[in-house]
Amino acid sequence: MTCTQQRQTLLTMIQEACAAGARLEPACAQIGLSARTVQRWRRPEGRVGDRRVKGLHERAEPANKLSEAERKAAMAVLNGDEFKNLPPSQIVPRLADQGRYIASESTLYRLLHQAGQMRHRRPERAPQKRSRPRALTATRPDQVFCWDITYLPTCVRGIHFYLYLFVDLFSRKIVGWQVFDSESAEQAAGLLQDICARQGIAAGQLVVHSDNGSPMKGETMLATMQRLGVAPSRSRPSVSNDNPHSEALFRTLKYRPELPVKPFENLLQARRWATALVRWYNDEHRHSAIGFVTPNQRHAGQDQALLANRAVVYELARKANPQRWSTQTRNWSYIDQVHLNPETPKSKEADAYREAA
Repeated sequence: MTCTQQRQTLLTMIQEACAAGARLEPACAQIGLSARTVQRWRRPEGRVGDRRVKGLHERAEPANKLSEAERKAAMAVLNGDEFKNLPPSQIVPRLADQGRYIASESTLYRLLHQAGQMRHRRPERAPQKRSRPRALTATRPDQVFCWDITYLPTCVRGIHFYLYLFVDLFSRKIVGWQVFDSESAEQAAGLLQDICARQGIAAGQLVVHSDNGSPMKGETMLATMQRLGVAPSRSRPSVSNDNPHSEALFRTLKYRPELPVKPFENLLQARRWATALVRWYNDEHRHSAIGFVTPNQRHAGQDQALLANRAVVYELARKANPQRWSTQTRNWSYIDQVHLNPETPKSKEADAYREAA
């Protein structure tokens, strides 16, 4: 907004430009004004300055506003036993059938808005605070396992087989698997017990990470983990990124050409398919996240020698033909740590914000 003196100066400049042959709109555009504003400033009637009256822009209270007593009476009806679970759109017709009129539907909605009652008008569990799972780091095999369950199609629509998979975080080796025709904590507990016995897991050695499915949180599974000395780790509800290694493993397996085009006819066929796939994954598949060695090679500690030999091969190739190498050779370094849900600056900032809230 410009003051009266500035307006007079601008009007004088525009008038001189128009007298020299300029048109009003281009002259106004040069100083950032519209022609309509200059025309309004030129009107002789009224004050030249700010015509706005203090408080005029504020909304005046309507003459037919409900009194305090009427408002309390309306809220008593809305929150009474008869109408406390109904919206005003359902309350107004029922009141009319009773020969009663309290206020219009829009007024009742406005009263509920003002009272903060336009949310679900029923008792609900308070929102629970969900924190990120604790960061885990594996520096050797049999230290952190991730596991999950995925569906396998059958010939009957709506019925599935269930592939249980446990993968070692450090080596990416599938350390245990089985295909069942149902999901249950008992079957998962039995599979975990077999894995611990086969791998020689001692109490306090292993952490098992999973999502929040019922087989993962069942009493039998939790009791078995406590008896074996296995520490549980959980993802946040409906956050698949908290268990990324299991999700990535399922995608790798299901996108293999060996997956049958047609659904599995029986449980035996599904188990044979899983057996062949796990053997391929552990013995043949070169995993990109562990330096393109097989999970079995890394689990057995053979990957360090393999990676060192690859580095020697590349260094010799570079010395033989140095003109072909513009930068360093490919990085064949040994990966000594694998992280699950590591803390990042962004995640720390989000956690600090939630704690402050």
